Amino acid sequence: MKKVTVVGAGLVGSLWSLYLAKRGYSVDVYERRPDPRKTGRAEGRSINLALSNRGWAALEKVGIAEEVKQSAIPMYRRVMHAVDGSLSFQPYGKENQAIYSVSRGGLNRLLLEAAEQQPEVRVHFAHRCVGADVETGQASFESETGTSQSDGEALFATDGAFSQVRSLMQRRDRFNYEQEYIDHGYKELHIPPAADGTHQIEREALHIWPRGQHMLIALPNPDGSFTCTLFFPMEGEESFASLRTVSEARAFFLAQFRDAIDWMPDFEAQWESNPVSSLVIIRCSPWNVGGKTLLFGDASHAIVPFYGQGMNSGFEDCRWLDESLEAFGDDLDQALPHFAEKRKPHADAIAELAMRNFVEMRDLTAQPEFLLQKKIEARFSALHPGKWIPLYSQVTFSHIPYADALAAGIRHDKIMSKIMARPDIQVNWDGEDVMEQMLELLD
Repeated sequence: MKKVTVVGAGLVGSLWSLYLAKRGYSVDVYERRPDPRKTGRAEGRSINLALSNRGWAALEKVGIAEEVKQSAIPMYRRVMHAVDGSLSFQPYGKENQAIYSVSRGGLNRLLLEAAEQQPEVRVHFAHRCVGADVETGQASFESETGTSQSDGEALFATDGAFSQVRSLMQRRDRFNYEQEYIDHGYKELHIPPAADGTHQIEREALHIWPRGQHMLIALPNPDGSFTCTLFFPMEGEESFASLRTVSEARAFFLAQFRDAIDWMPDFEAQWESNPVSSLVIIRCSPWNVGGKTLLFGDASHAIVPFYGQGMNSGFEDCRWLDESLEAFGDDLDQALPHFAEKRKPHADAIAELAMRNFVEMRDLTAQPEFLLQKKIEARFSALHPGKWIPLYSQVTFSHIPYADALAAGIRHDKIMSKIMARPDIQVNWDGEDVMEQMLELLD
């Protein structure tokens, strides 16, 4: 039985320890935070997460998808809220296709409990990584009782965007690292349930208030509430920095998100107590040191949350890494480099896709031309499913590698720019000649 160490008991680390246990490994997991089941606190950022096909496939492989689904809420479409309160709609995929709203904290607890049920998994909370020998796969940890040393054959670092293990790898020769903060940050808000415990707005949908340089989104919770997130520039004329008082924040919301603030009776208290957080993109290489140390999840490729793929890509990391172990008979010296080399281009691609989708959600979803374009794409895809899969469906409802989806999306954009330039497109968008032109452009 191989003994290994996992640094970080967040979503990816907890799931990966479960994968390792299923493969017969002995696993020590070290987490710098206290046990969330004892403290009652959410783990890290508390933005609700959108679980889609890639994530479900990873959960199904270790047999816990059905348990997760019991508390997940399907979201079948976007509901766009205009400034005047009018609504427009866009389905996410084909009939009955949905992404699922899940609680970050609730899912993390479930994964931890599933991992700890495995006899060969030991989770050590309140143990902060203070050193690592990435050449040997050994790490040292500090806790209230002193310093301890891991004794596994390999070190798997899933300790997030500000990974301690990665910071030590950065000291190695020829290690590439890039950290980019985007101009926007976020603040979480909350829409409570109605008096009868039901949701105050459509339950099985992701709500978006697109406003150009900023936007508000809302995801449903099982208790009738919605978790809302305001994405807003950190600095500038309209920014978190410019809203210096609660009264200024209320005035801004009344002008931009009037219907939303009407559903937040304690808006002032929320605004004062909930922090503003930054959004960062992390790129690095190589992810591994031989077969001894491996970075994955946010530790190797943190992304912004605008495609709902941060968790899903981390979970897919687990599935791909498990496949690499299977392919090489658990020979870590071959499996870890193979995984890192194969996965890296797709991690870069989803980082780019997430930023592209931010522009779409923020700037385009409220525009009639954008909604028309999506109708044309959906019709063409229904007529020729083998020739055209919308980019969102490739990313969210398939297992097409991210880099392949990005390449297809760029090609689709070029075709659709020609279609949308047709002078008759508003009245003839579903005409046979439009569909024929798309076929010709594809060929």
